[in-house]
Amino acid sequence: MLLYNTPLAPNPRRVRIFLAEKNVTIPMRDVNLMAHEHKNEAYSAVNALEEVPALVLDDGAVLTESVAICRYIESLYPEPPLFGRDGREQAFVEMWQRRVEFRLFAPVALAFRHSHPALARLESPQRPEFAELQRPRAQQMMRFLDQELASRRFIASDDFTIADITAIVAMDLTKFARVEIPPDLPHLSRWRAEVSARPSVVP
Repeated sequence: MLLYNTPLAPNPRRVRIFLAEKNVTIPMRDVNLMAHEHKNEAYSAVNALEEVPALVLDDGAVLTESVAICRYIESLYPEPPLFGRDGREQAFVEMWQRRVEFRLFAPVALAFRHSHPALARLESPQRPEFAELQRPRAQQMMRFLDQELASRRFIASDDFTIADITAIVAMDLTKFARVEIPPDLPHLSRWRAEVSARPSVVP
């Protein structure tokens, strides 16, 4: 297998954290987005949508979308389970993964893409007013997560899962997206400190 990766991009980082939690190493090839390497003919042949990450399987098939790649890795290396152990756990992990993806990760990422000067070449035209609309959406989800984390250790349960990976990548991106983290969220703060200390998450 070969993983096409971009070191500073949030979606490839989700896959790298997932692999580190599994203690699995896959050969990687970096794609420089700022140099528009994702737009060249060679990479377009790998992923016609010209996005990273992309995982080329041993038979030549290509998986894209970070969570789909993680699901495939989970099927090959089931321990530790990061999508849940049984149908019930998997359903709750899926619920929380989607909640975090759409209500935290996506708003933060959109605020980042539409406001950071370094991304003007990638997101053309940037819409600063659109970025401004995303910030309160992300903060609303942070407050919701703080309430939920009062009763359990991690996002979906007392076990670390893919939902936590998506959430911590989003939270780490808030600085660059200029999304202020409300200071009065003790449970989210506790969760963030614990997750950030995991070896898989440390940059």
